Amino acid sequence: MDFLKFFNRDTGPSKNVAKERLKLVLVHDRTNCSPHFLDMVKDDIIKIISDYVEIDESGLEVKLTKTKRDSDDTMMPALVANIPIKKMKDKSRT
Repeated sequence: MDFLKFFNRDTGPSKNVAKERLKLVLVHDRTNCSPHFLDMVKDDIIKIISDYVEIDESGLEVKLTKTKRDSDDTMMPALVANIPIKKMKDKSRT
């Protein structure tokens, strides 16, 4: 085994995870979005959605990421929410 290759090896998945985390940190920094702001958004989403569906709050994930705009392919920040639904509430009015 080449001694230098040991230190230069590609770490695979952990390298990709670190890269994605760094991208998210940069997006948060560029949009001036604090973790406290995301928590407030998450709480508001829970309040609103809970009127219509029963959700699994422990699985709720809200994050800021980047996406391409359809019109000109420029990158822009996007708020993404993954909301696990346990069941729909019956909101029919009779």
